[in-house]
Amino acid sequence: MTTTERETTRRTTTATWVGGPTLRFTYAGLTFLTDPTFDDAPADYAGGATLHKLVGPGVPVEDLGHVDVVLLSHDQHADNLDVAGRALLPSVPTVLSTPDAAARIPGVRGLAPWEQVALGDDVRVTAVPARHGPEGAEALSGEVTGFVLEAPGERTVYVSGDNASLDVLDQVARRFDRIELAVLFVGGANVGRFGAEPLTLDAPRAAAAAALLPLATVLPVHHTDWAHFVDPLSAVQDRFAAVGASDRLVVLGRGEPTPV
Repeated sequence: MTTTERETTRRTTTATWVGGPTLRFTYAGLTFLTDPTFDDAPADYAGGATLHKLVGPGVPVEDLGHVDVVLLSHDQHADNLDVAGRALLPSVPTVLSTPDAAARIPGVRGLAPWEQVALGDDVRVTAVPARHGPEGAEALSGEVTGFVLEAPGERTVYVSGDNASLDVLDQVARRFDRIELAVLFVGGANVGRFGAEPLTLDAPRAAAAAALLPLATVLPVHHTDWAHFVDPLSAVQDRFAAVGASDRLVVLGRGEPTPV
């Protein structure tokens, strides 16, 4: 089969942004969900830093529908896995996350960086590095992972997780040079642990990430809903416009299934 023939037989990816980091999307016949957060808002979550949720989910968990796979970047922060999201996990056949998350949550399969797992008939998921803050942040932020999805005849998909490092993303881009759909966790999250250094991609880093992934359509998520996000979605849009990349940015409406 030629490249053109493969492109014409690709199945459409439909993505629904639930809110925060939570995205439901179809890929190669399976339905995936990133970092489940379904608690109503407003609410405060205590921890190393108190997190304040501002907005509830665009899709209630009871209306979510079937999910085959959860891609959980990490379990230690409530803005990536809240109470309702945690309650959902036992009903999902496959939950992939970090080895630390697997040690804490029954039924979770932990993947080390670059470790791969086969799903369904032809989907391969690779865990890829992520760093939740500046170099050395792991001692405070904990272990985090991203994911790359591949399947014959399908676009290669990158899910960044809570990664703030362009150096880390460059490693991913060098290993997977045909990423055509990138789910980027943006917002420039900051709880004051590392001064001005963000915990996720801020607007300039998001645009730089897109430059490292020149073939990718970019879906920004995790840009709102919580008080600790510094860069609103509009800042990401403005930055992409400034570098002439607006046509690569797909902004999803809350709770609206969208072909991408």
